[in-house]
Parts: sequence; C-alpha cells; structure tokens
Amino acid sequence: MLKRMFKSYDYSLLVVYVLLGIFGVVMVYSAGMVYAVEVLDQSADFFYNAQRRNLILGFIGFAVMALIPYKLYREKVMMILILVLMFSLLILVQLFGANINNAQSWLQLGSFQLQPSEFAKLGIIVYLSAIYAKKYTYINEFNRGVMPPLTVLVATCFLVAMEPDFGTAAIIFVIGMSVIISSGMKFKNMLKLAGIGGALAAFFSLILFVFKRDGFQRIFSEERIGRFAAYTDPFAHINDNGWQLVGSYYAIGNGGLWGSGLGQSVQKLGYLPEPHTDFIMAIISEELGIAGVGFVLLGLAYIVLKGIFIGIKSKDRFGKMLAIGIASMIGIQAFINLGGMSGVIPITGVPLPFISYGGSSLILLSLAMGLLLNVSMFVKYEDRYANDKTKEAAEKPVQFNQTAPNQHRKANRGY
Repeated sequence: MLKRMFKSYDYSLLVVYVLLGIFGVVMVYSAGMVYAVEVLDQSADFFYNAQRRNLILGFIGFAVMALIPYKLYREKVMMILILVLMFSLLILVQLFGANINNAQSWLQLGSFQLQPSEFAKLGIIVYLSAIYAKKYTYINEFNRGVMPPLTVLVATCFLVAMEPDFGTAAIIFVIGMSVIISSGMKFKNMLKLAGIGGALAAFFSLILFVFKRDGFQRIFSEERIGRFAAYTDPFAHINDNGWQLVGSYYAIGNGGLWGSGLGQSVQKLGYLPEPHTDFIMAIISEELGIAGVGFVLLGLAYIVLKGIFIGIKSKDRFGKMLAIGIASMIGIQAFINLGGMSGVIPITGVPLPFISYGGSSLILLSLAMGLLLNVSMFVKYEDRYANDKTKEAAEKPVQFNQTAPNQHRKANRGY
C-alpha cells in the first residue's frame, strides 16, 4: 500500500515548488545585495543566507505535510489544536509583537521573526474545509450550517485588522470565502454572506476608530492615502509616494526579452526601495527579461490551476475544499503582488509567493504545498485503487453455488 501511495505522488508539483523556491533564493541574493551593504551595513549575502535558511525550514515542513495523511486534520482534536494555536499567536502578537512598517504583526523569536497572520491563512483553510465538509448535509441552512464557522473567520480577520493590517485581513477573508464557495453552498446564501461581510467591515472600522484610534490613523495615514494618489498618476508624485512604482516601471522597461543579465539591475542601486521584498518581480524583469518573468508566471499558474484541478477531481469534500483554498491563497497573493508592482492595482505590500524575501511567507507556502501534494496523492491513489478493483471484479470468473444443486434443477424445471 505504501509503495502504491508513493507512486501516486504528483511529482510535477514537487518539481515546480523546488524550482520556484531555489529561483527565489537566487533572486533574493541578486536583488538584496546592495540594500544589505548600503542600508543595513551587512555582508552582500545577508538576505541570501537568511532566505536559504527559510527555504531549508520550508522543505522540512513541506516533507512533513506531504507524508502525514491530510484526512487527520479534519479530526476534532486537530481542529481544536489548530484554532488554539492560531488564536494564541494572534493574541500574543497584539501584546508582545514588534512594530515594523506601522504594523504590530511580528513576534521576535531570537533572530527569527514570526508573522502569525501568515499562518492564520492556512489555519482558516483547514478549519473551514473540515467544518463545512462535516456540515455538508445541512450546508444550506444559514443559521445552523453557515454562520457558526463564519464567526471564526470574522474573529481571525478582526484580530489581524487590529495589528493593524487591513490588507492581510482582507486576504484571509477572501481565502475563507473561496473555501465556502467550493463547499456547495447555494448562491442565495453567498449573497447573504457578502452583505454580512460588508456590514462587519464597516462595524469593525468603527470599533477600531473608537478603541484604537492610533491604529486607525496608521491605517489611513498620509502615506497609505498617498499610495492611492500615486496609483492614479505615479509620475506626478515621483518625489514621494510614486517613486517606488516609477522605479518598477523603469525596471520593467529596461528588461526586454532576455534582460540585462543576472546581478546587473540598475534600479536596485538605491532607486527601488527594498527590492528584495514586494518588488522583486521588477528586478527579475530588469535582469532576466520576459524569459525570467515568464518562468515565474508559468510556475505560479501551474500550481494554481493544478490545485483547482485536484479540488475538482477529489471525491472527498474535505480534500476538495483544501485544494481549492490553497490554490486560491497562492493565486490571490500572486495577483495582488503583480498587480501592485505593475500599477494595475494600488500597492498593498503583499509578497510574491515563493520568490519574495520573508521567512513566514515561504514556510507557510511550503506547508501549504505539502498539504496540496498530499491531497493530490490521495486523489490519484483512490482513482488507481478503484480502477484496479473494477478490473479485478470484471476479470473474476462467475462462480455458481455448488451447495444447493436442487435449487438450480428446480429453477430449470420452471418451479
């Protein structure tokens, strides 16, 4: 059985994940070397060493999640453990978190910074997938089937918004909604949820303004509002909020088909702030051109589409929602990051999956990929096992009951 299961692993997902992870480490080194030396007064390989460590930890987490059967996570004990751990970290970051970039979103653990809101994304996917799979028989009973799990999603978003980090809170809510949409719920109930979501967003904004006014002011600070002004006309704000987007445009424009060469970016020489994080795709475009950008886009598109395909093919409702939730998480984050660096949407500060510098993000995505590979393996294994059983049943010769010959004789005589 174990041999069959290993044969059923989707090794294409594994290869794409590894390639994107290694490519990300190389590009973090290239994009961040100047910033590390000039701004942080560190060695040129400072970000490379940190991201390499993050990738190794991610590989370990990936292997663990790929080997443990995903169906264990829908057990009541596991769900309680996930919720307790998730809410404990979100509360701890409110009490003892480090304030970075106007948000108290990180827990400092020695030299490592943990961002609980990143792991809350996967926690919400697992919880909602498990609970709605169990409630499937009455999923369309709004008060009984829909609302109770939704309170957990809303509470999670509220805690993240209190950091304050409205962008991540909105992403978690959209990820949760993608799981709910894949649960088989009626469209009428989805419209109700959309209305409730809008009302809650307005209500929590008011709460935040009344009880944590400094947090509200940080969210709607001049810098954040200026991003919207820069989005509409970045060149008119080139000396302040539009500088980052203009730098991204220059990097993209300089790339061409093959780019200027690995390590040869001009924009990372102090023109594009922190190029190893949210705007790393601009550096990829400048150094490796359309070829490098195409490699990343094809890899991310493959993971997202493969995840949706696995979800559609899965006969287990829990596995179906897990796969679609993970695919949605990666797809949403990729769209927001790429949309921001290209000027399609306002800049929101979301890292590019598998590529941007960041330990919490890379480890979370590695855990999610291990879980997705696990679901894929069970889908393939069950398909092959079912086909083998069908073949055996078809090839098995018909055996007559030799213990009751009189019955056959009576049937032949017309009795």
